[in-house]
Amino acid sequence: MSVDELLPLLTKPSRYLGSEHNVIHKDWQEASFKVVLAFPDLYEIGMSHHGLQILYHIVNRHKDFLAERVYAPDLDLEKELRKTKEPLFSLESGRPVQDFDMLGITLPYELCYTNILTILDLAGIPLYSKDRNVSHPFVIGGGPCAFNPEPVADFFDAILLGDGEEAVIAIAQALQIAKRDGLNRQHTLEALSEIAGVYVPSFFTPEYSAGQFAGITVQKKGYDTVRRAILPAFESDSFYARPLVPQTRIVHDRLGIELARGCTRGCRFCQAGMIYRPVRERRPRDILEIARQGIKNGGFDELALLSLSTGDYSCLTPLLIDLMNNFADQHVSVSMPSMRVGTLTPEIMEQIRRVRKSGFTIAPEAGSDRLRKIINKGITEIDLLETVKTAFSLGWKTIKLYFMVGLPFESNEDVAAIPELVNKAQALAGRGRATINVSVGVFVPKPHTPFQWSAQLGIEEGFAKFDYLRNNLPKGAQFKRNSPQTSYLEGVFSRGDRRLSSLIEKAWRLGARLDGWSESFNLSLWQRAADALAVDLDAYLKPRNIDGALPWQHLSTGIDPVFFKDELNKAGELSYTPDCREHGCQKCGLCDFKTVKPVTFARDSYALSVPAPRAGSASDTNGDHKVYHYWFDYERLGKTRFLGHLEVLQILFRALRRAALPLCFSQGYNPTPKVSFSPALSVGTQSHAEYFVAEIYEPLKDLEQWRERLNLEMPQGMKVHRIYLGAKKMPAKVETDYLIKTPVSLDPDRAVEFIGFDEFFIEVVRKHKQRWMDVRPDISALRLENDQSIFITMQTEISKAAVKPMELISKVFGLSDEDVVNSQLTKLAYRVL
Repeated sequence: MSVDELLPLLTKPSRYLGSEHNVIHKDWQEASFKVVLAFPDLYEIGMSHHGLQILYHIVNRHKDFLAERVYAPDLDLEKELRKTKEPLFSLESGRPVQDFDMLGITLPYELCYTNILTILDLAGIPLYSKDRNVSHPFVIGGGPCAFNPEPVADFFDAILLGDGEEAVIAIAQALQIAKRDGLNRQHTLEALSEIAGVYVPSFFTPEYSAGQFAGITVQKKGYDTVRRAILPAFESDSFYARPLVPQTRIVHDRLGIELARGCTRGCRFCQAGMIYRPVRERRPRDILEIARQGIKNGGFDELALLSLSTGDYSCLTPLLIDLMNNFADQHVSVSMPSMRVGTLTPEIMEQIRRVRKSGFTIAPEAGSDRLRKIINKGITEIDLLETVKTAFSLGWKTIKLYFMVGLPFESNEDVAAIPELVNKAQALAGRGRATINVSVGVFVPKPHTPFQWSAQLGIEEGFAKFDYLRNNLPKGAQFKRNSPQTSYLEGVFSRGDRRLSSLIEKAWRLGARLDGWSESFNLSLWQRAADALAVDLDAYLKPRNIDGALPWQHLSTGIDPVFFKDELNKAGELSYTPDCREHGCQKCGLCDFKTVKPVTFARDSYALSVPAPRAGSASDTNGDHKVYHYWFDYERLGKTRFLGHLEVLQILFRALRRAALPLCFSQGYNPTPKVSFSPALSVGTQSHAEYFVAEIYEPLKDLEQWRERLNLEMPQGMKVHRIYLGAKKMPAKVETDYLIKTPVSLDPDRAVEFIGFDEFFIEVVRKHKQRWMDVRPDISALRLENDQSIFITMQTEISKAAVKPMELISKVFGLSDEDVVNSQLTKLAYRVL
């Protein structure tokens, strides 16, 4: 069964099309080494992951290498692949994952571990590294969880610690040479172990005593510790200029640009702040150019400035002003997901709100100043409330506050301080309508942090603290919590050892899938697996001996382990460790100040490239200009028939942006292009006769040139046939011709019988309600072209519910659900009535 035959059977086939704008298709035969990059979660999460896109472009930039992608399949695709015995396939070419030389799997968070087994198993690759041979791809891991990969280490041939930009090419080259020279797997693994940052788990054997982890035995001389790979500095990355643009809505649907990597604030709970040191800022001029090219070639309406602490970027204020001056007239907003209290100045807030104002997120982490001192947060209640006050004064109506419970040294008074702080924040809204959203999660101790030895709250304790907060928050505050059960499992794997690989396999075989999704997560499966294997899950949440062996002790971030112990002691003393960016080296042991060192840029060295636009300039498309209504007729064929209506709208909006049509926009906090679309098609329907109407603030002089320009920005299968100046209003009623091809022969007498009826009622479901519709008056023609093809002409009032062509044919000819799924519907033409 081909990929195209599988897609109609899926709930959301757009996840698997592999035809995104700027996708890279390289010649399979010309590439001497082939990589498939996997993200072990659904497409919506994986396409939001910045790191995988970076590696995708880096590998494809190499003339001898090819990179494609695969994401964890949803349950419906997994079911169909198992039923048909078809292998898991890559998105770009639809080739089996097994055909590639290397399978690179990101390790983003602990709750994706069973998805790794799903990918391996559906690809036909043995789960365990020890069971693979030369016919299988090398399975390489990397990402944040690589710093304690022990629970999944047995599933990987090698794992990269640290930055991947340079290491991924070194790994690919080593595997390419091994393939060319016919090296066996053992010799290939030895070659990989020579690359900086590469961990080969089979060269390390964990030891246990009385059921407790007791240390690691090293099988290779001189390979006692693996130290992470560190990219010394950012270069001007040309691959950012053509970002992958999804065809379906994803979690973070925007152009993301990494301002800097690393953080020197030293929050003691934050693993990312430790494993990504030192701070390395991207040159501000490079950021501006990346943004210009990325927005031009991507068509996004949002630009996100990414960093662990975006507000600490040295040139943020002038850069942000420059970005807004460049993009405000294009209605492109700039967001900063990781802003720290104290760096959110009124000047920055003013810039953020120039295009659209969404919610505002602040992370106090703890309710009291005392506990914030313990975690080294470095902000006070006064700082927090001043930021809230400023946000309200500038017009924000929704503010989100994020907290954790179960932090080390936490007292009941610290928990009680959370609703007290929320109450004070709420009071700052004054009489205006405003909402405080309170989000709370259970603290999970992470390896390579000062709190790596700390205990974690159990499930019942977590629920008890959440109940207290829910019952004591001020009226009007919205409460949202993470699941203590998912935090529990995350905590088990966060500090787990290699014995947990058998637990993961057992739970997976019992049916554990997509544990990061609440609708799929089932803790009882894990408990059953643990009982079957005599694994004590609770033991992994207990405090650790500060001088005892740790499962990740052979993996080094570059930070001196003594630094973590000193920081833990300082936490107990409420002692603050200042930011080394401003207060000098704090002796964490990472930097050699030659190759590994902080990279920052002086703020006063940045000059604006574009002045602020004048009020009432040509960018103001909502003034008293004359408005032109242009109609666009286009087709949707091939794989684009598997896109839903909202997905098509998004694709067209972005294509119009890339083509730079002079669109009018709505007013308000969230301006959108003024474009109206033809009625929604059912997923799977091909069409030669789609249309949309765009309001444009200046006449289009050469319509044929605009048509060609827009078609360059359309996905394969979507093509504009005609652009013309038309009526202002969308039609109230249209007549549409359809052709339906069925997999079974049809009875011609039923068509004749239907035409002879004066009325024909069909029971349909609309908005979860059943209703009967007389569809006969809407059908102008219904005839068989041959014994498996039906021609229909339907009249439809746009504002009223209408029968769908397949609903009609199913009832008239008595087709089964399977026949309907395997039928092909094509919209041939439309006429305005």
